[in-house]
Amino acid sequence: MDPRLATDRDALPHLLEVVQRHAAALLTQVSEREVVPATPLPEPDPLPAQGRGLRAALDEFTARWEPALSASAGPRYLGFVTGGATPAALAGDWMTATWDQNAFSSLDGAGQHLERETIAWLRTLFGLSERQHGTFVSGATMSNTVGLAVAREWLGEQRGVSPAEDGAGALGTVRVLSGAAHSSVPKGLSMLGLGRRALVRVPTRPGREAVDLSALEHALAEGETDGPCIVVANAGTVNTADFDDLRGIAALRERYSFWLHVDAAFGAFAALSPDLAHLVDGLDLADSICVDLHKWLNVPYDSAVQFTRRPDLQTNVFQNAAAYLGPLGDTPDMAHLAPENSRRLRALAAWFTLRAYGHDGHREITERCVGCARALGDAVESTPGLRLLAPVRLNVVCFTLADDPTVERLAALAEQLSHEVFLTPTVLDGVPALRAAFSNWQTTEADVRRVATALRAAMPTTAPAAE
Repeated sequence: MDPRLATDRDALPHLLEVVQRHAAALLTQVSEREVVPATPLPEPDPLPAQGRGLRAALDEFTARWEPALSASAGPRYLGFVTGGATPAALAGDWMTATWDQNAFSSLDGAGQHLERETIAWLRTLFGLSERQHGTFVSGATMSNTVGLAVAREWLGEQRGVSPAEDGAGALGTVRVLSGAAHSSVPKGLSMLGLGRRALVRVPTRPGREAVDLSALEHALAEGETDGPCIVVANAGTVNTADFDDLRGIAALRERYSFWLHVDAAFGAFAALSPDLAHLVDGLDLADSICVDLHKWLNVPYDSAVQFTRRPDLQTNVFQNAAAYLGPLGDTPDMAHLAPENSRRLRALAAWFTLRAYGHDGHREITERCVGCARALGDAVESTPGLRLLAPVRLNVVCFTLADDPTVERLAALAEQLSHEVFLTPTVLDGVPALRAAFSNWQTTEADVRRVATALRAAMPTTAPAAE
């Protein structure tokens, strides 16, 4: 054994205490760190021929790389939709690495069973029935892609072919209808051989990102000669957290044949709050559902879940025929339900946080984040020079400059604020904008006040240039 490896093995209890103290110190400071530090990136080093051991590696990481990392685990990282890691989820992640389970086969320990228990808890959390079968995947992109892969197989079932066996070309023309699909949907269609051009944008309601039901019905009727299709509905759009009428869309299946996939990456968490649950009314009627857990469940990257009512079609797509894996059986192993064979026990961090804080604890996080978003929306509306572009429906605040909202001026504003808050750029109805998404378990209204103060202070320096 390499002598440094042997030394680290023998000193492992002490070294883990060193790492634990270091991690704890970071977590106590994360809320006060610059959210996006201006520290220059270190120059890359060549791979050393001889290592220096764990302690030296920690020291070098601390000196070279930590100063340049963003405070994405902190309460004012409002870009994308990025949660943190609750204390219990962090502990679960540590135990995941400690046990180092490859949770793909029931032949090896209890990992599969723990995952199924966690899936059942998540079904309860989101108000889903037992007809929805769940599988852990890496994130929303993979969750949407898996759902679309099952939808692709359903299309084949309707047409008497199997894309999993015969290839996507056996389907002929495929249409995927959506009002405001997330960018992961065309990416998934590309990976599945259906092509980005299969996605047909359906008009949305005036001033909304929610699909117009009449326009959707018209598109369904217009394409009846092409046969069944796929409809991708949104439960929480990325720009404005808008929601399609899920029950209304599902009712259209009485007259038209289509697979209903719902992208509820973060919007599914509306189900936790009695005041917000109406937004996801009808979610359980979907044929497949995407939910991203490293967003609002606040578990570490990477973790998401994919639900479907047709696990039989899912195994048609993802089954891994190898003698050492055993037969599919009535309850297929996870190796037969998603693209990966080798993966960590993603369920454990989710199990820990759900066990530790339950439904009510995660409802409080959801409702607090929504309250923070509404408070920031109010602050934007009361700040001269800023304009709210959409009502704050859930946890996303989309706003722009009141005058001359160019991409360059908004980028300058975001950069000026980056020590205090991280915001991401977007475009809504052709207007460049910034968006703040609240999903971190630590964020409070005190953080909103800091962001609002920084916004007000920045406005004089972003005034339009004189002509």
